[in-house]
Order: sequence, then structure tokens, then C-alpha cells
Amino acid sequence: MPQIPLIPREVLFGNPGRAAPRISPDGARLAYLAPSPEGVLNIWVRTRGRQDDTQVTDDRHRGIRSFTWTHDGQHLLYVQDQQGDENWHVHLVHAAERNTRDLTPFDGVRAQGVMLDRHHPGQMLVGLNRSDPTIFDVYRVDLVSGKLSLDTKNPGDVVSWITDADFQIRGAVTKSTSDGSTSLRVRRTVRDPWKEIAHWPFEDSGGPVAFTRDGKAIIAETSTDSDTTRLVLLDAETGETLEELAHDPRCDVGSLMIDPERRVVQAVGFNYQRNEWKVLDPGIADDFQRIAEQTRGQFVVTDRDHADRFWIVADEVDDGPLAWQLYDRQQGRMELLFVNRPELGDYRLAPREPVLIRTRDGAEMVGFLTLPLDRREPGPMVLVVHGGPWARDRWGFDAVAQWLANRGYAALQVNFRGSTGYGKRWLNAGNGEWGVGAMQHDLSDAVQWAIDQGHADPTKICIYGGSYGGYATLAGLTFTPELYCCGVDIVGPSNVRTLFESVPPYWKPMKRQLIRRVGDVEADEQLNRRISPLYHVDKIRAPLIIAQGANDPRVNIREADQMVEAMRRRGLAVTYVVYPDEGHGFARPENRLDFYGRIEEFLADRLGGRAEPWVQVAGSTAELR
Repeated sequence: MPQIPLIPREVLFGNPGRAAPRISPDGARLAYLAPSPEGVLNIWVRTRGRQDDTQVTDDRHRGIRSFTWTHDGQHLLYVQDQQGDENWHVHLVHAAERNTRDLTPFDGVRAQGVMLDRHHPGQMLVGLNRSDPTIFDVYRVDLVSGKLSLDTKNPGDVVSWITDADFQIRGAVTKSTSDGSTSLRVRRTVRDPWKEIAHWPFEDSGGPVAFTRDGKAIIAETSTDSDTTRLVLLDAETGETLEELAHDPRCDVGSLMIDPERRVVQAVGFNYQRNEWKVLDPGIADDFQRIAEQTRGQFVVTDRDHADRFWIVADEVDDGPLAWQLYDRQQGRMELLFVNRPELGDYRLAPREPVLIRTRDGAEMVGFLTLPLDRREPGPMVLVVHGGPWARDRWGFDAVAQWLANRGYAALQVNFRGSTGYGKRWLNAGNGEWGVGAMQHDLSDAVQWAIDQGHADPTKICIYGGSYGGYATLAGLTFTPELYCCGVDIVGPSNVRTLFESVPPYWKPMKRQLIRRVGDVEADEQLNRRISPLYHVDKIRAPLIIAQGANDPRVNIREADQMVEAMRRRGLAVTYVVYPDEGHGFARPENRLDFYGRIEEFLADRLGGRAEPWVQVAGSTAELR
């Protein structure tokens, strides 16, 4: 068999050609992200059906990653931070005049929870921790004048808010600082007192999605009386369940499609191994059928115009780029807008197959396996551990998995205990199980499964991950050193106590939940020493590479510094690369390309796979320390 061509790192990890299209409220224009002539992601706008594309923002450094149209159809909103500090500012740009204004110009203040409403096109609601860094009050912003005024004061325990059809804050989600439980408070009007109508103990999952049009009910997700979450209607006065809208005993409620005008749920996605739609609104049943017939993978409707004629549809496959389509409901047909990485079409990619893995105690774990196209016998493998850990891996295109498979490595990703999406029992089974417990055992069992199935050479297995995945990498090398011949840790904590001590102040309302998930490492030094890889460095046998953003607000650079120092004191092999202008992950393509180039050389040296030669990347700020 001829050798599979190497996919350049630039194709996999550089800027997309175009991405994330949004349609204007009147359906006349499309906005999307694309690189500027200087190679920085910015917002571009074009008239639907024409080729008059114009760049409307002028970010020069980090690039814009998310944006939306305002409902007046004249402006776009986007958020940006400073060098990865996650103190997001909300910016407004006029699509025609291209002048940009910072709507939240406050140093050291984070904006979150931006809300817009089609019937109030000149207003924005946004949460700001301006008066207290630990909590977010809601401010109402006039998009014309930029005037900002306090709308709703946070009593101290609210973590999110919901508006009614009149664009008034009428719902608040709280987190208990004593037991980690969640509550839903509602008020009839902004002048009435708050009343708790629903409560979810720490072990349960639940929360509101939206008020109905008449404001008498709330669309919500809840695991009360079930393992997986159900989509229900709650009475807005009493919290009583009025109706179950959708439920799947295998997995939690996933993607939702809600009519923004009528405020009714039209379709619900359930994602066990792949997304499956349950259509609730007969009015869109034919549309979903037509879209399914004209897409290759799994699809989601990401945007729609006010008239509800044009939908933006993302068509995701596991072995090719993401395709963005414009669906015309009147004509019932799709028009390809673009694919995000067209150069991928020049290469043959590997399928990312769903797998079910039995753990040592008989539980069933959902994972995804990507094998090199020319794999014929057991070979090197990389176990890629997701972050969170209260998150999950999903089917679809995964650049890291494709990169690894293309270089000759099997890539295995699993939804270990503590992952979300598979019900409260699976989520809570990860409580108190960091490092030396079931969460890490599941990863070890996944490795053994791959060996038993003939997918992996037991002498050539790497553990790789970011954030919690970085912690799992350190835990793997210290607590099960016999399994791995090398490790890659990206912004991973090494000492759980110092991680807890350095979390951002706005995590304070969620701190009790964090303690109940992990353990009270600040009060129990024995527990902390048991689960923190820093205290078990002497067990490491394999070389490690650590990559860190200097401005990471979630996992402070101290986590990497102290691990590197401890390893070097013992003469252990560790490579340490720091990016001074990054935070929790690497946003700038120059830094991503530098990072993946270094990892590729490291893996080739340790596992024997192929590598595109590493070269100095112009514009990268990487520092070897």
C-alpha cells in the first residue's frame, strides 16, 4: 500500500478558511469568521447570493472566536479578552460603517451571559462582576448610546439568569455554598420578590432553558425521577411538572431547537454515540427530513432569520471538514456556503468509530477510536483524555485524532466516569475518584481494552490531555507508570490544593460543588497528597512534555512550574514550553502550530511515528523554560 500523505499541521490547526456563518435578521446578509490579510480571525460580511465580502472588524492579535448579529440587523457583537485572561469585553461593530466600540470597557471585569431579544433590538443584557469580583450583576445596555445601567442585583448566589418574552429578568439559577445544590427562583414581575420553585440536590442535574411565550411555564431540563435528564415544562408559579416533552434513558438532553418567536421546543437532540433528533413540532418535520436527505453527517441548525425562511445548517462528518449550508425552507433545498477547512478535501481521513468498553467493574463506557488508515497490526497509541472533567467527547471531526492517526498512532478517547451526557449516576460515579480512583481506572481499562483488541502495542502508549486531561496525564505517569511510555500535559493541575486556592474569584458560588466533586483538599492534606501527582513525582518513569499559557486564570502557571521543578530536582526528563500571551489553551494559530510541531517531534521520538519537520513559527511567543 502506498504511504498515506502527511497532512500539514497548518491544514489541521491553522486558521480555518471560513467558519461560523450567521444570517442577518432580515435574511439579506451573511457574516462569518475568516482570516484578515495579516492572518488574524475577523468578522466578514457579504450579501446573500453575492461575492461582495468585506472585513468589518480589525483585530490584530488574538482573533475573534464568537459573534452574533444584533436584532436591528445593523450591528454585530463579539467578545474578546486580553492575552487569555478570560476577562471578556463585549464589542459592538457597525456592519456597514465598520466602527467598533467596547460596550464593557472596565479593566479586570469579566462580561458573561450576553442576552439579546428580537423585540428589543436596541438593548443588551449582560452579566458583569463590576461591583464584586465573585458575582455577576445584570446590566442593561443601550446599543445606540452605549449607556449601561444596573438592571438586576445579584444577591450573592446566582450563577445564571433567564428572561421572559418581555426581555425582563424573571428567572435565576442559584448554587448553594453549603451543599452544592441548585435552585430555580422566579418572580412574577421585576417589582415582585423572588420565590424558589424548584430545587435539585447536588446529586441531581437540572435547570431552566426558557420561559414560554405567555410566561406561565418554563422549559427545563431535570433528572428528578430519572437517571438521565428529561426535557419538561414547569409551572412558573409552583415548579410543578406540567408535561414531559422528551426523554432518552440512555443519555441526557442535548441540542435543542426552540422557535424564538413562539418559544416552543421544536426538536431535541440525544447524543449517546451520535446525535439523534426527536422532532416535536410537526411544522418542521418535513424540513428536518429534507435536511437529512441533503447532508452527509449529523446536522444542527445554528441560526435562522426573523422570517424563519433561511436556516444556517452545520453538516458534521468524522472524516472531512465541517460544511456550512444555507437551507431555504420555501424551496426545500440546501446551498453550500463553504467548508471550514477546504484543504482537508485533498486528503483521505480516518473514520472515528464509536466503541463501547467494559470497565473492570462491568460498567459500559462510550468512547471513540481513530485508527491509522494503514494499520494492520498492533501499533503505537495515544490515549487522549478530555478536559472538564465534567464534559464529554462527541462523534464528529476531531483535528487531534486525525493528526495522530495520520502520523501512525491510534487515537482513543473515552467518556470516563465523571463525564457529562450519560446520566447522573455516571456523572456522580466520578465524585471523589480523581487520580487514584475510578476516573483514572477507567482510563487504564480503556488502554487494556485497546491492547486486548489488538489496536495497541503495550510498549508504545502515550497519555495526552488538556486541563483535567493534563491532570490525568500526570496521574497516569505517577499512579500507573507501567502503562505509558510518555505523556503530554497541556495546562494541567499538579497539586489539587493549589489549584483550588488559585481559582478565579467568580468561581466562588460554585466552589462547594467543586469540593463535593473532588474532595476538600484544602482541609484534608492527606487527601490532597494522595491524589496530587506533584507528591508522587518519584514514580515517573517516562518522559513528559508540559505546555502552559502564562495567563491561565483557571489553572495557574504555578501548577506547571512546580511540577517541572520537582521533576528536574530528580533528574527526570521533562520539556517545558510556555506561551506568555495565552491562557487556558492556545488561541493564536502561531502558538498552536508551534505547540503541535513540538509535540509531533516528541511523539515521533518516543512512539516511532511519522512527523512533519518542526520549523520556527513566525509570530509564536513560545518560550522553552
